[in-house]
Amino acid sequence: MANIFLDANIIFDILIRNKKKATMLFGHIPFISPLSYHILYYSQNIKVPHKTTIDPLKKMGIVNFTKKILEQALVSPTNDLEDNIQLHSASKANCGFFLTDDKKLLKMKSFGKMKIVDKIT
Repeated sequence: MANIFLDANIIFDILIRNKKKATMLFGHIPFISPLSYHILYYSQNIKVPHKTTIDPLKKMGIVNFTKKILEQALVSPTNDLEDNIQLHSASKANCGFFLTDDKKLLKMKSFGKMKIVDKIT
């Protein structure tokens, strides 16, 4: 069992595009940033309340978006603020894996002690 951080694109898959992707999380503890939900609701024009997106939160850890995370994200490790916020949030939650479909992040292979992967086996 591992702590796994879900990038925003994975949240989209699990909740909207490819719900079967959630099966790879069985036996693990998923974490997300509140920023992911903001991105999801904004990009998909979802109105609140929306039960389909509320219930999964009961099974996920939410990493508080703090000033420290923002300060770290403003300087590293990529030139994309949203990616940096996600990576630093995952690090804050002591996640062993960062699950994403983002090819740029996958090329990094790791961030600190955390592995950046596109699937959990």
